[in-house]
Amino acid sequence: MSSGLILILAVAIAYLAARVAFDWLARRFLIVSGAEYLLLGILLGPQVAGALSAETLAAFAPLTTLSLGWIGAIVGMQFFLPGLVRIRALIYKLAFAEAIGTLLLVGAAQLAIAIWLFDLTLFDSLFPALAFGAVAVASAPAGIEVVARRLSHRGPIVQQLQVATAIDALVAIGVIGILLCFGHPGDTSTVRPITTTEWTVITIAIGVVGGSLFHLFLGSEHNPDRLFISLAGAIILTSGAAAYLHLSPLFAAMVMGATLVNTSRNREDIARTLHGVERPFYFVLLVFAGAAWEPGLRAWVVPVAVFLVVRISAKIGSAALATRLSDAGAMLGTAWGRALLGQGGLALALALEYMRLSGGVLANIVFTAAIASVLLTDFMSARIIHSVVAPLVRQKPGEIASTAAAGDR
Repeated sequence: MSSGLILILAVAIAYLAARVAFDWLARRFLIVSGAEYLLLGILLGPQVAGALSAETLAAFAPLTTLSLGWIGAIVGMQFFLPGLVRIRALIYKLAFAEAIGTLLLVGAAQLAIAIWLFDLTLFDSLFPALAFGAVAVASAPAGIEVVARRLSHRGPIVQQLQVATAIDALVAIGVIGILLCFGHPGDTSTVRPITTTEWTVITIAIGVVGGSLFHLFLGSEHNPDRLFISLAGAIILTSGAAAYLHLSPLFAAMVMGATLVNTSRNREDIARTLHGVERPFYFVLLVFAGAAWEPGLRAWVVPVAVFLVVRISAKIGSAALATRLSDAGAMLGTAWGRALLGQGGLALALALEYMRLSGGVLANIVFTAAIASVLLTDFMSARIIHSVVAPLVRQKPGEIASTAAAGDR
């Protein structure tokens, strides 16, 4: 059996599993993991069975780019401005404090390791340190909705977690996107070198143009099939243009999604179409990520172990500190950072993006850390979220309302 056929079968199995098994496992066992597909990719990849060669993976690179773009577009669709302004400022303060705190703590720890263990200069160490930090910030949102439905609860804690995962994705994708702009190979034919700021503006412009073209040609379309084809075309155009210019498909597609949700009247139909095929693309990305993994020859155990420990500490600690300083403990508890430990496909997408950076320092180790974190946290993420949310659900409604009102002052 050819490697291409094996990959197609793996994609088909991923699609069927997403349609049949995912919701049942989530409802019955509070499992929203896709880590088994990551393991499948590792087993099929060159490091184990060798069923998927490097040449086969390269041939299917456009599908990987489409998966990255699809994830980015879904992230961007969360930033509907009229909806965002109705959320209290305290929620954003806590979310940004958790995200920035995690980025800085993990980045600082990995900066020290890169200088000490790998004898890198301070400048060269900044690239992997920021990449580690960006991957650490990412949190999986899938388990939050599952737990909210199970508990029939939509209180402040659920809103805080939903906003926090969106802000985590925004910060993580923004850092990786700017990192790719800063480390751009500069192989384009221009009169003068293009600066990092200009590459960032170009990335944003690609996303705006992609969203505007979709809105121009099919902005009022409601047919699901036509919407899917048009969205796929817009995402392929946006992510493909970014990849061709050695920029971030995730960043460009996120901007495209934000443009669509704020300019289209049929934003609900667009969001429904995007989420309708999110899981198959997510599972395909996991298979590709597992197959593309190369552990490398350099010492990776120490940085990966430090990444896992510091990330857990940073997520929990930064959320708890921000909550205490904001006097929001009675409303949210101080342990809501634990609900953000699940990583999901976005972490792998960020690591894949960093591997695309020309001469990316310690890229394989960053990718290994992302894989280890997904395998460690994915299976239990929904149960951890349940352990955080359930005690707050048992509070009396009057207690939650009075605390929420106090947080507004």
